[in-house]
Amino acid sequence: MEVVIANLKCSGCSASITDALIKIKGVKSVNVLLDADTVKLETDPQVSRNEVVQTLLKLGYPEATAENGLLLKLKSYTSCMIGKLKS
Repeated sequence: MEVVIANLKCSGCSASITDALIKIKGVKSVNVLLDADTVKLETDPQVSRNEVVQTLLKLGYPEATAENGLLLKLKSYTSCMIGKLKS
């Protein structure tokens, strides 16, 4: 599964995204491609794209086709900062 997202900035963002997505039952691996604004996942068939997209949205990283408002940008900066503190 591959999702192109908005607001992806740095390794802190990557860490927050990876931490959240790997917790979804059936997600085997998460690879965040900073240069391509893309998240690639290896999943079991029962993992829905919608669940992944909604998890990313809650972190402030909407799918690139979604509206990218101020609140989502602020959420992404918070996730980025938390990810940097963890790494």
